[in-house]
Amino acid sequence: MNTIDNNLNTTLKEQHTRRCRLRPWREIGALRRVGRVIWISVLGLWLLSVVQVLLGSFINPPFTPLMVQRFFQQLTTKDRPVHFERDYVSINDISPNLVTAVTYAEDGLFMYHHGFDVKQMKQAFHENKIGRRFRGGSTISQQTAKNAFLPHSRTMLRKAVEAYYTVMIEAVWSKRRIMEVYLNIVEFGDGIYGCEAASQHYFGHSADKLSRTEAAQLAASLPAPLLRNPAHQTPFFRRQVSAIKQRFGWGSVDLDMPKEKRRGKKIADETLWDFYKWYRKQK
Repeated sequence: MNTIDNNLNTTLKEQHTRRCRLRPWREIGALRRVGRVIWISVLGLWLLSVVQVLLGSFINPPFTPLMVQRFFQQLTTKDRPVHFERDYVSINDISPNLVTAVTYAEDGLFMYHHGFDVKQMKQAFHENKIGRRFRGGSTISQQTAKNAFLPHSRTMLRKAVEAYYTVMIEAVWSKRRIMEVYLNIVEFGDGIYGCEAASQHYFGHSADKLSRTEAAQLAASLPAPLLRNPAHQTPFFRRQVSAIKQRFGWGSVDLDMPKEKRRGKKIADETLWDFYKWYRKQK
């Protein structure tokens, strides 16, 4: 009988303890409940982003949000075939010509900045303000963050999240890793992702054999990969290719450049906070 009483008392104590644990949640107000849910959600998203960036430093992304987005666009667009080409390769199996061409075409200060080219951002702001053309002033680091983690859109929220991921990958990944991921996931045509697939598709050989002209052609297509086709060049496209080839005279890009040599570029030392302070003065 004592054993039965002891077991009953133990069960009642456990039930009472569980009720006490639930009571605080029931007693708090609705606003505090919403606040807790938001806080937990933000914490969860932050932890997810940290895991994504840490894994991305050594694991190649199997697909990106843009790839998924383009796939569904192909499915739902009439007379647009479903097409997918992608072949991930190491940075050691990519021609240095392409690294140099892409850097000089997209982000000349790639090896010197900390994720943001503030000078280009200011110039883009002025050009957009006067209605000259829409420019984002994005660096290769920003484009990598956008392509690897975010869907394609032009909202301020997406730009803010892109900036956050850019800071993260610049802090965790090396410049070599950023360039490797970028060249393997960037869009080179409708359903064509990465330099290896693009090299095979347009030139019939692997990315490690790209000549300066071929590398310049791929780099020139990056601003509008769905409109610019290296296999069908317009006069404007050929002028862009020629301009990129001329920049090879500046020297090849060394992805293993020591940090000591990266210093001294004042225009690359400005941060996103510097741009924000400058932007506030423009209003």
